[in-house]
Amino acid sequence: MSLKSTSDKLVGVIGAGSFGSAIANMLAEKTNVLLYVRDKNKVEHIKKARGSGSSNFSENIEITNQLSEIGKRCEIIFPIIPSANFRSMIKDLAPYLKPYHILIHGTKGLDLNIPEGVKLTSKNPLSRNHVKTMSEVILEETSVLRVGCLAGPNLAKEIEEKQPAATVVASHFEEVIDQGQKLLKNDRFLVYGSNDLIGIELCGVLKNIIAIGTGMLSGMGLGENSRAMLISRGMVEMVYIGNALGGNTKAFLGLAGVGDLVATCSSKLSRNFTVGYRLAQGETLDEIINSMDEVAEGVNTIKIIKKLANSYKIRVPITETLHNIIKGRMGVEDAYSYFMKFPFRSEIDFI
Repeated sequence: MSLKSTSDKLVGVIGAGSFGSAIANMLAEKTNVLLYVRDKNKVEHIKKARGSGSSNFSENIEITNQLSEIGKRCEIIFPIIPSANFRSMIKDLAPYLKPYHILIHGTKGLDLNIPEGVKLTSKNPLSRNHVKTMSEVILEETSVLRVGCLAGPNLAKEIEEKQPAATVVASHFEEVIDQGQKLLKNDRFLVYGSNDLIGIELCGVLKNIIAIGTGMLSGMGLGENSRAMLISRGMVEMVYIGNALGGNTKAFLGLAGVGDLVATCSSKLSRNFTVGYRLAQGETLDEIINSMDEVAEGVNTIKIIKKLANSYKIRVPITETLHNIIKGRMGVEDAYSYFMKFPFRSEIDFI
């Protein structure tokens, strides 16, 4: 049965990938949803099939391929698309956004934005000024002030199967957190709040690096001890990087940090874990990426964080090792041997 609405205002979702579809269906349990799909052919298919991939859409979801409709008809919008396309999409959406809009994104990647004509050198290295989170992109490109993000152990397939899960809505504005909780919270999905927007965003971004590493360990046939070691060392590395980029250590110790890290590093449902697993099985990175339906954000994140670590003089042995692998400078077996010989001095030295 369709929900009755006293207004033509809907909740908008941008992106019909696995996570966007899962969030749209969850929102549709409480309200009517307008889902933006970029591909016109895919729009027609979804309208006829009432679904995308393995997702069957609620009858409370309306499909559109017009961004203008999202801006004009929705006050609360959930953009959930790959980071590589995020800024261009936001620029296209910006003319239809007003300061009263609320945007809560679910994209776990970084935006690399080097102004035209600027050349990076040893004297002008890649810095935080060139690397933005998705909330920063929204604030740069639009008039919207009330911005938030979703982060947590949110494997889309399990959400679609209505298995218990939880997420964090982070924002500097309590109203954004309240709206996110009201729209998403139900008897199987817990929604926590945080005011550390940058810290929570960075949790979602950085754990993808570690997930590629643990996928490699599994692909090599190594056991739980090895994976636990990499996850725990990965958490330390995430905190170092996160602090350098403006995040608070506390964010990494919660659901969006260690919670998402454990889920993403332990499941074949994770795209980033799958990339690492397949690399260890002997496939090339190009073969893997070209065969995947959706983006594994961790690959691009490794490249960006490696350059930032060089600029800020941060020790990132896991990121550095994975960077060498994806660049073809080191084999998976050699990389593991290198990592095991790395001179770690203390286990925890950031508290």
